[in-house]
Amino acid sequence: MRKNIGKIKSERLRTRARRKLSIRATLFGNADKPRVSVTKTNKNLFVQVIDDISSQTLFSVQTFGKNGIPGTCGNRESAKKVGAEVGALLKARKIQQAVFDRSGYKFTGVVAALAEGIRESGIKV
Repeated sequence: MRKNIGKIKSERLRTRARRKLSIRATLFGNADKPRVSVTKTNKNLFVQVIDDISSQTLFSVQTFGKNGIPGTCGNRESAKKVGAEVGALLKARKIQQAVFDRSGYKFTGVVAALAEGIRESGIKV
C-alpha cells in the first residue's frame, strides 16, 4: 500500500494517493466495527466491508457484476441504494457501527450519498 508518491505522474492521482495514505493511517476496522471502503469510477461504485484484524473482506456490494444491484450506476441515487444495501447486510450480521474509509475521495456527491444511505439504515458511521 505504501506506494512511492513521487512515481505517480498525474498530479491529481498523486494528491489522492497522499490523501488516501494519511486517511488510512488513522482508520482501523475490527469484527465489531468493520471498515467500509469505497472505490468509485465515473460509471460504477464498489464498496467493501473489511475486518482489518483478520485481513478479510466480510462482503462487498457494487453496481456491477454478480453482487451488483440491478439498475444502478455511479450517480448519487445509486449510491444511496448501495448504501442502503450495505446497511441491510451489516444489520443482518448484527453490526451496529462501522468506520467509513473514503479512500482519498472528497466527502461530497456520491461518497457523501453513500454514507448517508448507510446512516439511514441505522448504522453509525
